[in-house]
Amino acid sequence: MTQRPEQPLAWTPDSWRNRPLGRHAPYPSLDGEGSEVDAVTRKLSSLPPLVTSWEVERLKALVADAQEDRRFLLQGGDCAETLDDCQPGIIASKLKILLQMSLVLVHGGKRPVIRVGRLAGQYAKPRSSPEEVRDGVRLPSYFGDLVNRAEFTEEARRLDPRAMLAAYSHAAMTLNFVRSLVEGGFADMHHPEQWDLAFLSRAGLSSDLRAEYTHTSRALAESLRFMEALGERTVDHLTRVEFFTSHEGLNLRYESAQTRRVPRREGHYNLTTHLPWLGDRTRDLDGAHVEYFRGLQNTVGVKLGPSATPDDTLRLVERLDPANTPGKLLLITRMGSSRVEERLPAVAEAVRRAGRRVLFVCDPMHGNTTTTAAGVKTRDLGDILREIESTFDVLEASGTHLGGVHFELTGEDVTECTGGGLGEGDLDRNYASVCDPRLNYRQALEMAFCIAKRLGRRPAPAVHGT
Repeated sequence: MTQRPEQPLAWTPDSWRNRPLGRHAPYPSLDGEGSEVDAVTRKLSSLPPLVTSWEVERLKALVADAQEDRRFLLQGGDCAETLDDCQPGIIASKLKILLQMSLVLVHGGKRPVIRVGRLAGQYAKPRSSPEEVRDGVRLPSYFGDLVNRAEFTEEARRLDPRAMLAAYSHAAMTLNFVRSLVEGGFADMHHPEQWDLAFLSRAGLSSDLRAEYTHTSRALAESLRFMEALGERTVDHLTRVEFFTSHEGLNLRYESAQTRRVPRREGHYNLTTHLPWLGDRTRDLDGAHVEYFRGLQNTVGVKLGPSATPDDTLRLVERLDPANTPGKLLLITRMGSSRVEERLPAVAEAVRRAGRRVLFVCDPMHGNTTTTAAGVKTRDLGDILREIESTFDVLEASGTHLGGVHFELTGEDVTECTGGGLGEGDLDRNYASVCDPRLNYRQALEMAFCIAKRLGRRPAPAVHGT
């Protein structure tokens, strides 16, 4: 057990190497100076950044607004991206469902939405064991396409350091396409009817939900045009579409290789993504991941499962954000629908009493994962809804507010979560995830309407800067 230092030592992008990585070190015998891992990370450090410090600081300013309940954060995307998913149709589909959900939230919640995708870098996954056994065959676990491939073969499961370069390239292509779509008018909220809404005609979407979405999109577009006809400048705060990326900062060799100083700014930025987050399994105060994250200028998130105590949380908040910087820290709770009312109140109260500026975000997916009798991993829409509703209740009772949601979802017609017209017997129809079950387009849209209705019960925020 590593002894906890009284004061953190001097930080560098590589100071995490002096801390234990635990079971999240995928290259046990390939690392070290002169190794292939070393050569790859040196190459990564010489390549252009994927995002800019200006974008990172812009997101931080928006999150600071959300901490004051003037905005709401929507974060979503695949549980684990694959390199094969770097295709225009698949990328556009992910962007569309997030835009459609944000439209519903803007209209119902009466506040701007910060759109953050789990994409262009969500290529690494934590594993409970470094190895997997099937029918007596033992191979390395699948750590995500950043490390190896999902197929259960010796070649695919080989730990491949050069996969980091492939992931960088695919992340760059994904980002380039997303930016082109957004800047080219694809995401113009004045004309949501121009978005490809072909999924609305699919049989899986109920007529009531289809009608509600169509009415919402038309009503919002008409309202925006009316406000602009009156010369109302505040409309820009609601309709400006900016899109940010996020991923779990799991593979620290990849993350630290793209962590650098930039001209005319203080400190170091992780420039693989706008918003990296720490998983519930990697938030050990003594561990390498917390050591790495504490030195970043980015807005960062940390997942808090039901084992998180008030003391754990406050120590973590102090380590990651000692200056209590506006817009710096997201606490992403993932308690499980049956544990929220038991575990979250004390954590929320401790943070409030300490005067810490954080944004509470609810991840209602990971705490509600179950396995069917047939051995299929799934999540139920009812449990997900209950966790969100309970989190709203607990945080409001604690004198704070829920400022965002974090989902694993897709715009495709997958059958991975029950509810929204799907039962356990439907899961094998189109179970496409390589890791965790995701909400499909219907379930995601239903979720957006439920959140918007609850959010609409809060007073609309005052618009600043006009």
